Amino acid sequence: MIKFIEDQINDSIELKRMLLSDDLLGCVKMAAELIILAYKGGGKVLFCGNGGSAADAQHLAAELVGRFKKERKALPAMALHANTSALTAIANDYDYSDVFVRQIEAFGRPGDVLVGLSTSGKSANVLKALDYAKKKGLKTIGFTGRKADTMSSLCDVLLSVPSEDTPRIQEVHMLWGHIICGLVEDGLFDERK
Repeated sequence: MIKFIEDQINDSIELKRMLLSDDLLGCVKMAAELIILAYKGGGKVLFCGNGGSAADAQHLAAELVGRFKKERKALPAMALHANTSALTAIANDYDYSDVFVRQIEAFGRPGDVLVGLSTSGKSANVLKALDYAKKKGLKTIGFTGRKADTMSSLCDVLLSVPSEDTPRIQEVHMLWGHIICGLVEDGLFDERK
């Protein structure tokens, strides 16, 4: 068991070292800048994902609405899967691939940001949401793993973890999400400015 634990920690450490590439650091910075611009323009951030990515989406939305590290005013953000009545009604009356699109139609406005999380980059409802959001004038940010060919064309910024291991990808998504929340707070509420 100890060997397994050590191997998991070492795998995570090695992947985290790979995140220090200039390209990936630049993508995280660009994602934070898009969100800061949206908030400065009176917009909001919408999140979508399935399973563990839904949990991550809800977690990040909560960091923005509540607080991350600074006492500050609430920022408008929502996880589109959190309204189970809407989610199940849309899935039942239309199709599961429409559960996020219908909500973006209702709540999304040009200048808002949609963050789509899909470890595989293949979640039909997330891809459809990113496509619709982009056409509607929202900025789009994707969080995914190594193989995200379809997702890349739908995102203004794509944060692609250089891994195909779902648990490692999810760990990095939360790391990047927390970094972005910190950058957003600093960009909007830095007392030194």
